Amino acid sequence: MELDLENPLSNVNDLFPAASTPSLFLLESHHMPTLYYINTLKATHLDISVRREAISSISQLSCKFGPFLPYLAITYLDRFLSSQGVAQPNTWVLRLVAISCVSLAAKMMKTDFSLADFQGDGGFMFDEQTVERMEYLILGALKWRMRSITPFSFVSFFISLFKVKDPPLKQALKARAVEIIFKAQLDTKLLEFKPSTIAASAVLSASHQLFDGKQFPSFKKAISSCSYVNKENMVKCTNWVEEIAMEGSESIWDYQHISSSGSEITTVTPRTEGDMKRRKINDYGTIIKTVDCPVSKRVLIHGPF
Repeated sequence: MELDLENPLSNVNDLFPAASTPSLFLLESHHMPTLYYINTLKATHLDISVRREAISSISQLSCKFGPFLPYLAITYLDRFLSSQGVAQPNTWVLRLVAISCVSLAAKMMKTDFSLADFQGDGGFMFDEQTVERMEYLILGALKWRMRSITPFSFVSFFISLFKVKDPPLKQALKARAVEIIFKAQLDTKLLEFKPSTIAASAVLSASHQLFDGKQFPSFKKAISSCSYVNKENMVKCTNWVEEIAMEGSESIWDYQHISSSGSEITTVTPRTEGDMKRRKINDYGTIIKTVDCPVSKRVLIHGPF
């Protein structure tokens, strides 16, 4: 059963007979890193560098497969490191964990691949048995909860609260919120928030950018009134998301302002390559679009690890 990040519990009705939006709100905490892991990242720059290096490897390894697959792989990474503790591993171990997370994500999303697709350029090459053993270690650490509930699972729900009837408006709002969510994954400050809170903040931030001032207060009230949302956490999360969103608006996409009547809607257009080079960019969305996947001399590594 292919995993759809917007509907992660679809096609599993036998296991989740009430796989509805309320169920997602109830289950999302089981798909988050532990508080200890989050606090460790806040306190230790070394741990942050380990996570950053692993994310960089995942981005390089999965650059051919679009942004959703590496996003899922990174959620596996955070949950795995959360359960195992953050240490300073050998480079090849970190690379093996990254490859295994990407491989598991590809299998969950029914993506055609071979192990060679995920070896990338890191000086190491792993045999299938070694990767498989690491995959089972990750599966055990994640308690086989691989149908991750992510912010994407809640975007459409929060947009529906706005009562926007024009399809192009909804499409533009969703596209911007999704982009913000991609970028937010890199920021360790947001790991403490539930996926639904990140989604609500991303949608709210997107509406702030795309719609005029007359509509935004009603959008904010609609989300704040939602019984599933912790208002204090949403305000805190939104403040950080706003910073990420502002950076993102200058990195990949240009959005024209949308009036309350919807008459000024235009398509979302990427910035030119020249515009991209003139800006110092260090965000997840850019990595996915620009990273190269070279092949170089590697060292073949067999288990155990």
